Amino acid sequence: MTREIVIAPSILAADFARLGEEIASIDLAGADWIHCDVMDGHFVPNISFGADVIKAIRPVTKKIFDVHLMIAPVDLYLEAFAKAGADVITVHAEAGPHLDRSLQAIRGLGKKAGVSLCPSTPESAIEYVLDRLDLVLVMTVNPGFGGQSFLASQLEKIARIRSMIGDRPIRLEVDGGVTRDNAGAVAAAGADTLVAGSAVFRGKSSADYAANIAAIRIAAEGGRVPELQDGSTQRVGVGERVLVR
Repeated sequence: MTREIVIAPSILAADFARLGEEIASIDLAGADWIHCDVMDGHFVPNISFGADVIKAIRPVTKKIFDVHLMIAPVDLYLEAFAKAGADVITVHAEAGPHLDRSLQAIRGLGKKAGVSLCPSTPESAIEYVLDRLDLVLVMTVNPGFGGQSFLASQLEKIARIRSMIGDRPIRLEVDGGVTRDNAGAVAAAGADTLVAGSAVFRGKSSADYAANIAAIRIAAEGGRVPELQDGSTQRVGVGERVLVR
């Protein structure tokens, strides 16, 4: 099943001194979702912002708030982020011992549930929770800082997860170093939701952001492989052809 491309700018790369204005600008510029990277200085080596900031910026836009929790422990904070206005809450498979319970808790709060995998975490970590998921997020950098270079080694993982998802209504998101130069390869591997920070917030105006978002979207759409007559798609892996049914 081919799903439309979603571009989710990460506000981690925005000007925090004028965060509300920045969000309004990317909304006007064509962002589909707003990606909120929450870091705790413990699970990852950086601190960003918490639920109070998300609550403060929630009235600025009606776009989906895609909240990526890079925190551990995570279960204690799920309700706070749900109440703050998150629409999708993504937790890391590595952040706690009971992933299935965390995902149940997110859905119990009425939110979409996602799971994220660090570059060294294999896709097998989500095999037994697929039916609790609305989104899988593949990290293509080591989480903790914006502006890192894309890890091409993760393209094979994206393709394998696309195969695991099959016809389930699960979005496959990629976060880390995504630009117009690699968006095509990311989409060709099977991703349908692209997070971009520095590549979107380059420039000073909504018009600049719109051009950046459009360039990433065009590259991603151009990288997609059309469905075959039997409903399967043929995707390019690294050094091989991967048939995904």
